[in-house]
Amino acid sequence: MKLDNAIVLITGANRGIGLEFAKQALARGARKVYAGARNPASVTLPGVEAIQLDVTEPDQVAAAAKRCGDVTILINNAGIANVGGFLPEGSVESARLQMETNFFGPLRLSQAFAPVLAAHGGGAILNVLSIASWINRPLLGVYGATKSAAWALTNGLRHELRAQHTQVVGMHVGFVDTDLTRGIDMPKSTPAEVVTRALDALEAGAEEVLADEVTRQVKRGLSAEPGVYLVAP
Repeated sequence: MKLDNAIVLITGANRGIGLEFAKQALARGARKVYAGARNPASVTLPGVEAIQLDVTEPDQVAAAAKRCGDVTILINNAGIANVGGFLPEGSVESARLQMETNFFGPLRLSQAFAPVLAAHGGGAILNVLSIASWINRPLLGVYGATKSAAWALTNGLRHELRAQHTQVVGMHVGFVDTDLTRGIDMPKSTPAEVVTRALDALEAGAEEVLADEVTRQVKRGLSAEPGVYLVAP
């Protein structure tokens, strides 16, 4: 799916990876870029059309699908991350909160925009996932579970949407230098690096992109003995 002349909707496009997706979509020739954000006033990138879009609000998702009926590429980028594993007090509430954005958000958007994409020949959906889709550690245990669910969603959508010729891409990535990872002392990629790899993969017709080296290492380790997900940190 080429970006040139495409109509792109990006959720969580006011900062971080979402903002970088918007910049690079414009640079690659997108005809229009809708930049979704809870507060559209926080979208300041010239050349995009800001829309109010909280992915946890069904009414706002429906309104976006009605307003943006020309979309050919949907990028499900909006996400939240709270630190913590499964056993501390409050983890159930944290799981519900993060699932609303990280799993139900992409599900709602995909349901709403699948008919829109079909009307324009199929188009594409790109879901921003995580290395935590595959490997779970206490620092981001609950978050990792929500991204594992989003990976399963991505895999299922890929098969459900084949008949309408919609390309579904899962972007797996480690830590990226954004507000989301502020305070986490780990090696980080830049938003520009990972978005470039993701959009290159999208344009090449790929269904999965491993956006940094640590993610590629983890993917190889899934079939190791013992699997990398079994090894204590």
